[in-house]
Amino acid sequence: MHYGSKGWYVEELKKKGITHYEGRKLQSFKKYFLANLLETKKQA
Repeated sequence: MHYGSKGWYVEELKKKGITHYEGRKLQSFKKYFLANLLETKKQA
């Protein structure tokens, strides 16, 4: 898995226990959305 790839963001969010967001799987979102979501979860 390459750092910064869509798969990397999905994997990092899964490590935090997030597999779905608003009823949709993480894989259905664009990379930029996953990056923003991960950043907000790091701050919380």
